Amino acid sequence: MHILLKNVKILAPSSPFHGQQKDISIHNGVIQQIANHLEDSHASVISGDNLHVSAGWMDIFSHFCDPGQEHKEDLNSGIQAAAKGGYTTVMVVPNTQPALHTKPQVEYVLSKSRHSVVNVLPIGAATKNLEGTGIAEMYEMHEAGAVAFSDGWKPIQSPGLLLKALQYIKAFNGTLIQLPDDTSISAHGLMNEGIYSTRLGMPGKPALAEELIIQRDLELTKYTDSRLHITGISTRKSVELIARAKAEGIKVTCSVAPYHLSLTEAALMDYDSNFKVNPPLRTDDDVKALQDAVKDGIIDCFATHHLPQDWDAKVLEFEYAKNGMIGLESTFGVLRKHLPEVPLEQLLAMLSEKPRQIFGLTQPAIQEGAVANLTVFNPDQQWTFTEADIASRSKNSAFIGSELKGKPVAVVNNGQLFK
Repeated sequence: MHILLKNVKILAPSSPFHGQQKDISIHNGVIQQIANHLEDSHASVISGDNLHVSAGWMDIFSHFCDPGQEHKEDLNSGIQAAAKGGYTTVMVVPNTQPALHTKPQVEYVLSKSRHSVVNVLPIGAATKNLEGTGIAEMYEMHEAGAVAFSDGWKPIQSPGLLLKALQYIKAFNGTLIQLPDDTSISAHGLMNEGIYSTRLGMPGKPALAEELIIQRDLELTKYTDSRLHITGISTRKSVELIARAKAEGIKVTCSVAPYHLSLTEAALMDYDSNFKVNPPLRTDDDVKALQDAVKDGIIDCFATHHLPQDWDAKVLEFEYAKNGMIGLESTFGVLRKHLPEVPLEQLLAMLSEKPRQIFGLTQPAIQEGAVANLTVFNPDQQWTFTEADIASRSKNSAFIGSELKGKPVAVVNNGQLFK
């Protein structure tokens, strides 16, 4: 297949063409030529105003619901959603039915998505069947292709079990991903505990439920000298705890979801269940702290926390609605709009280079002879996010109708083009 990118600005610090406007010719998945005014009558051409290209973006925490809940999302629709959002690589959580807790389940995800435009990388369950009672066969899953380990949306509650998991993954230099939530504290909470939960008469989920787990897990990571990634941090104190741990040399990295950088608990005043997420939306002060932490480099990368829910799971009383929001298609536009002070190059590093660094994956290169793994985008396009922009099977996004800035245009990966 021939693909020609016309007059694109290359943003890739490792590329000899960094910062230059060029044409890029791709044949059968390999970058053949980078030069001015290239022509190819056989090529699919991508052209337009203000087009930029970077190494393909990567998400580290998405739910594709396959196997078991394909009515919400399946591998194919998840791949379409990721490509529409500019992603060429997505790590998927193990919260499927059955859970991704054995070698055959990991192999199922890899084989079903092997020839796609998006690389789908399974996160293996850290505990058997995500039950939090015994360690899963992590080494076997690692050998089969699992890139990290986590219980996904069901964070490990037992400190003893987490300690064992951290020790276990050291054998192959693995990384454990934890969503910070002490469920014994926050079991009945529906939103952030504070003035808004009092006004709305809803049980609150205190920031303490997140911060205690982070404090505990940092101590365990320090003790084991293992590698921990905390995803979905949402409070000022969480940022401070992680910054201090990094300064101490603890092997911790962290990511933030786009909705925690852009929305506050005030959004729940209309009881719209699309804003019901876990960890919950927090205060103005917390959002400001997260935005500053991105700017200052304390937060390593972004995680979409793409969690599809069908109509029946969201359109009912707030108390009974399921947590979660889809995010793959809207993330870049949300980040560009709500992080205006963060340079574009820094955002791109957090979307492509940093996540691959954390999980030990090969960095794509933009140079002649390299395998093409690219995202094409317009960083300044103002646009309105609508249902038509959603490729996911589920439509549970709080950003429908929002004005966003910056839009993905196409992805090139595995010899394929998605536009």
